[in-house]
Amino acid sequence: MKHYSVMLKEVIEGLQIKDDGTYVDATLGYAGHSTEILKRIKKGMLFAFDADREAIFYSHQHLSEISNHFKIFHSNFKEMDEYLEKENVKNVDGYLFDLGLSSPEIDDAKRGFSFMSDANLDMRMNQDNFFTASDIVNSYEEEELANLFFKYAEEKKSRVIAKAIVNRRKNKKITRTLELVDIIKDSVGANYFYKNHPEREIFQALRIEVNGELKAIEEALPKAIKRLNKGGRICVITFHSLEDRLVKNIFRKYSEVDEMVKGLPEIPKEYQPLIRLVNKKPITPSSLELEENSRSKSAKLRIVERI
Repeated sequence: MKHYSVMLKEVIEGLQIKDDGTYVDATLGYAGHSTEILKRIKKGMLFAFDADREAIFYSHQHLSEISNHFKIFHSNFKEMDEYLEKENVKNVDGYLFDLGLSSPEIDDAKRGFSFMSDANLDMRMNQDNFFTASDIVNSYEEEELANLFFKYAEEKKSRVIAKAIVNRRKNKKITRTLELVDIIKDSVGANYFYKNHPEREIFQALRIEVNGELKAIEEALPKAIKRLNKGGRICVITFHSLEDRLVKNIFRKYSEVDEMVKGLPEIPKEYQPLIRLVNKKPITPSSLELEENSRSKSAKLRIVERI
């Protein structure tokens, strides 16, 4: 299974792993990061989460060859707090959120994530779910589609593309990835299409909506911050500006004193920051990594520590 773990060295260094620590990989994927975490916790425990059954099957086999100090849950990370409660895990020493798609998911054409291969408009990370990209494209009102493309794709021709989709589906249901790419190209014109590649962003917007990606971050990250041990760390890798902005704002909220009490001589405990930013600016992949894995070029790593 070919999978390149983005900024692996930087993540492992950032987590400052303890031999007896409790760690959570919120986005297990094909266990690249988890492999290195597990190797370092001889007395600790790793809890991992993923919505993709194929990834879990592969990763369970692979991690079992290292040790039995791990447990995997078939779940989106937005629900991980409930699972940790059931496991009686009160505090965690480190979390990793690698928010990108894994290479096997992108490369598996039938999953429908890629705008370069013909497949069903699917895009589900959790294949047990019923809601697909085809459902969005064929059922959302024109206004809903336009707002979705503007919000999650930041696409300036969102309304034009939404109108074209609604017009096309009047005659026939839109079910294939390349069919949607053609609709996008026809609606914006070849010049704009080949210069700006709006299909990238439109597919991103559909994927975010299908999997509730940004909502999951909003729910899970504050809970992870509150469950961290003193000195515990969270590493988050993002791959597009919407994710990164959201993570940055959450980290800022929990690392700064509330404006209401900023001027007080003594800040009440409940208003004091919970975390500090380990790196003020995001860490980006090294030139060597970019040579080896061009898909990591948009990745940004942010690290915080519980205080």
